[in-house]
Amino acid sequence: MNDSSLHTECAQALSSLTERPQLLSAFVGMDGFVDEIVHVVDKRQNATTYTRIPTIAAYAARLAGAAGRSTNIELVNQLTKLGGNGPIMANALASFGLNVTYLGTVGRPNLHPVFAGLAKRAEVHSIADACHTDALEFEDGKILVGKSTPLNEVTWPNIQERFGRERFEGKFQNSSLVAFVNWTMIPYMSDIWAALLAELCPRLSGPRRMIFFDLADPEKRKAEDVRKALNLISQFQQHFDVILGLNEKEAFEVAGALGIQTQGDSAGGLSSLTMEIQQHLGIQTLAVHPVLFALAVCGGKVDVVQGPYIPTPLITTGAGDHFNAGFCLGKLLGLSNAMCVLLGVATSGHYVRTAQSPDVPALIQMLRNWPAEE
Repeated sequence: MNDSSLHTECAQALSSLTERPQLLSAFVGMDGFVDEIVHVVDKRQNATTYTRIPTIAAYAARLAGAAGRSTNIELVNQLTKLGGNGPIMANALASFGLNVTYLGTVGRPNLHPVFAGLAKRAEVHSIADACHTDALEFEDGKILVGKSTPLNEVTWPNIQERFGRERFEGKFQNSSLVAFVNWTMIPYMSDIWAALLAELCPRLSGPRRMIFFDLADPEKRKAEDVRKALNLISQFQQHFDVILGLNEKEAFEVAGALGIQTQGDSAGGLSSLTMEIQQHLGIQTLAVHPVLFALAVCGGKVDVVQGPYIPTPLITTGAGDHFNAGFCLGKLLGLSNAMCVLLGVATSGHYVRTAQSPDVPALIQMLRNWPAEE
């Protein structure tokens, strides 16, 4: 686990590289959601006052009690914001100062207003209408209820027609970081990856660059499909330094799909599991981020870093995407694997406390004034 010396060293390293992110570029895709962050009402006192259902278990009990009888559930909107793994990660990378290009489902023919802020700090292109998510937030987690039909339009033919093959190839060839996220919800993502491996990867030239993947909760996908996606991700290692990001639940689901025995959810058990998955896939880096800590395997070594846990976060939807952005920033800056994990949990920690993506000075300040346990 990390200590104050790692925080200090990371803050010093980041302080010496504050201008570097402006020289880096990222090409990110391919989803896009309008997120409504909502609370579920338990008891309402009057028109403006209510108590919320605090936990997922309590909400599950409320729903179970309605079996055979029906019930009414009231949702109270707390915030409407840009959503989707891709836009959230892209927004975080842009906040660091990277030159970001985003391609996804963010409104067609016109950009949805919720993405206007992203469009001011990044180059944004859309190939389909935006999806919608009700993010039911509880003290112990969140339930995402999505309407994702526009993602059916995210296909390699549509990308070439609506964005342009030559423009796509230019971004794919020249960006410091390429990131493809939310495989689970994009039905044709594996087909897109297969097309890129066959048509564009053999044409790549120049220095080796990084590519990041996030499956995004593959529970609803068949194990056969998960294995196919992981095999495609492994093939990108021939052309890129591959980073795969998983949360704790996803790590166990991936292990199950690969037939890897799990060894408990302790830091030690997850370290062994992460190492085994990374070696099985043959990729450069695998990062896993549970709630209390995070870890990454690279170069045969596991680094585990404690996160700045807060029991009552202001927001949790997008915390993992912020971890991914912070982790990738560290990789792009050439920092040690442990510092990359630390930047991931610092970025996520700042976000859940403020509901804002941090810039580099905010990250440095957080590293120097690490939040005490609350």
